[in-house]
Amino acid sequence: MARSATIAIVGRPNVGKSTLFNRLVGKRLALVDDQPGVTRDRREGDGKLLGLEFRIVDTAGFEDHDAATLPGRMRVQTEKAVREADAALFMIDGRAGVTPLDEEIARWLRSEDTPIILIVNKAEGKQGETGLMESYALGFDNPIAFSAEHGEGVVDLFDALRPIVEAYDAAEGEAPPAPEGDEDEDAPLGPMKLAIVGRPNAGKSTLINRMIGEDRLITGPEAGITRDSIRVDWQWEQDGEVHEIQLFDTAGMRKRAKVQDKLEKLSVADALHAVDFAEVVVLLLDATKGLEAQDLRIADRVLQEGRALIVALNKWDIAEDPSSLFNGVRAALDDGLSQVKGVPVLSISGATGKGIDTLVRVAFEQRAIWTNRVSTAKLNRWFEGAVDANPPPAPGGKRIKLRYITQARTRPPTFVVFGTRTDALPGSYERYLVNGMRKELGFQGVPVRLNFRNSRNPYDE
Repeated sequence: MARSATIAIVGRPNVGKSTLFNRLVGKRLALVDDQPGVTRDRREGDGKLLGLEFRIVDTAGFEDHDAATLPGRMRVQTEKAVREADAALFMIDGRAGVTPLDEEIARWLRSEDTPIILIVNKAEGKQGETGLMESYALGFDNPIAFSAEHGEGVVDLFDALRPIVEAYDAAEGEAPPAPEGDEDEDAPLGPMKLAIVGRPNAGKSTLINRMIGEDRLITGPEAGITRDSIRVDWQWEQDGEVHEIQLFDTAGMRKRAKVQDKLEKLSVADALHAVDFAEVVVLLLDATKGLEAQDLRIADRVLQEGRALIVALNKWDIAEDPSSLFNGVRAALDDGLSQVKGVPVLSISGATGKGIDTLVRVAFEQRAIWTNRVSTAKLNRWFEGAVDANPPPAPGGKRIKLRYITQARTRPPTFVVFGTRTDALPGSYERYLVNGMRKELGFQGVPVRLNFRNSRNPYDE
């Protein structure tokens, strides 16, 4: 894939890094809150500034902690982002002035080879003037007075970034990738959008790290480490063919009654947004805890949004009585998700890598079903046979006549049945038709939408 220059944003907690990130990508992708330490994992997006295009990376606030602690693991990710970037935006808070932690970060950045651009945020008004003057002591050229919230200083930032981005593009000899937009259902399939969801501490970040082969996401025994929904681009190879995948790591979703903290509410909302954006969603279960009611709620939400669903039992390598567990989960899903039959259930281990290739292969198979379009002729041949085999009932002695069916769209498969008095058709007959479509037309395991339309009667008036 063609790529553009990568710019990382670095600084201590709560200086406005995520606000700047959101301004550059033109969307509220990163969670923003007054409390420090909201961002934990690196978050990437396609940045634009006055026509300049680049890859922008938001990082966790830099803190001086032991590497074994959660803040320490966050710092390791920040250091890695800076070393991999073509330039870094070092942001300080102009109202607070230069702090000892700012000085420590500056010393570290001066020891790196990555070009540094110093940004003094919250510099609007007289309150930021002192911080701007103090920033010269950090040892970087021409600090930029900036306001990420109000957009002041964007021209100066453009002047600082342009030579870096243009030099990168000239060296690569290729244009940056086109920005993403809403996909038309008839457009060729691009990278598969695969979201990993589940309760806290199910192992979502560990699984993605194992899939991509690097410690890209912060993991640990603490529940609720992930807050933002993080996208990671990945290439999966099978039989010599390379497949593009966009992986989405999401925050753990607890029972709604237990979610009281404002930040956790924002994290769950961000996870649900990732589900809306995905094509295939993997519901990750902790095999040491089995299936819980919250898992069924998450699965039901995924299916209501019309996404293809896969259920994966993680930590399979340490599960007790795995055969009984698997059969129990399968039975509970069939009972609790009766609206969609045949949802794939797989056993995997994010720690050892067991079952990951099978998981990805099944995800591509489910996406193919989810995007499948049946010809009108084949669809109506099946429909006529289904209606002849089991004609609709005649409530009140009045016959319901079903005339024909058409596929309105894919992603998810959506069909429209035309006939007379379709509003009187019982739900049991609709389920009969949907089950028949799954069995005969190959829509097993994905949501199917079936709508009914009454043919217009010219004598109604």
